[in-house]
Amino acid sequence: MLRLALFAGTVGILLLAGCTLVTWLANTLAGVASAGTGPNWPIILGLGFGIGAVMAMIVAGLRRFGLPIGELIEAAGRVEDGDYDVEVAVRGPREVRALARSFNAMAERLSKTEAQRRALLADVTHELRTPLTVIQGNLEGLVDGVYPADPAHLVPVLEELRQLSRLLDDLRTLSEAEAGGLDLRREPTDLGVLAEEAVAVFRPAAAEQDVGIRVDLPADFPLIDVDPGRLRQVLVNLLANALRFSPANSEIRLAARRLDEGWAEITVSDQGPGIPADLLPHLFERFSRAADSAGSGLGLAIARRLVEAHGGELEAESASGQGTTLRLRLPVDP
Repeated sequence: MLRLALFAGTVGILLLAGCTLVTWLANTLAGVASAGTGPNWPIILGLGFGIGAVMAMIVAGLRRFGLPIGELIEAAGRVEDGDYDVEVAVRGPREVRALARSFNAMAERLSKTEAQRRALLADVTHELRTPLTVIQGNLEGLVDGVYPADPAHLVPVLEELRQLSRLLDDLRTLSEAEAGGLDLRREPTDLGVLAEEAVAVFRPAAAEQDVGIRVDLPADFPLIDVDPGRLRQVLVNLLANALRFSPANSEIRLAARRLDEGWAEITVSDQGPGIPADLLPHLFERFSRAADSAGSGLGLAIARRLVEAHGGELEAESASGQGTTLRLRLPVDP
């Protein structure tokens, strides 16, 4: 801003000086003409060159500042019209270059956000289509008298409605987490109790699949300062994912240990087929799932956002045919 102010002041002074010189030259020529004496050409030519140099400096300065600013104004208009792929050349004085870099970074973020919005809209539309088709088909059959209004035809409709409700709840949670709007109610929490509660949800389904679930936590594991409801949601998502891909006569292991420097590590491991190499880098993205998966593809994305909201991190380790380990780290009080 200081350089811009100095430039504007310099331009004003040069313009004033140029006008003064032109006026003085005109008055001098008029005086010479009235006196009948010849003009002093060396002085006149020197003044002419001086005025020309001043004007050249003004034009060069205006071009140096004016062209980049003009490009920024034009690019801002394109962004206003919805074109987020615009980019301006980084040139001019330091302040103008900094402004151009900030503008380009803003435009890039807007472009990525728009691409994510479109992708999310396409994914949500795809996820909603199947349950809505089932609901519509069954209700039309009931209304037309093709199907009787018995549990065999009403229960599928109820299940699809529940699936829609879960999908909407997951999307709301994910949206709040990504926007940083989650309200974490932290309190000292016994991880052992929390782990047993999460595992208890899956023991009946695991027994039906002949899958064992083992909790392995040290007896002296310290209390951790977390939102117990949100962390339980994370563990439930991780366990649900592990159970979904666990074969019969296998085991799921939930373990925890205290790391150095105030961190705790929780792992959920299964003995399933593992995650394909092409899917592993995208595992925590929204609606990312294997072709044979029956889930919505939101559970792990939500789990990572909830862990990150606690200041932690969530990673996956997997190899084809060797199972999967989901590893989360959380900061704990020393």
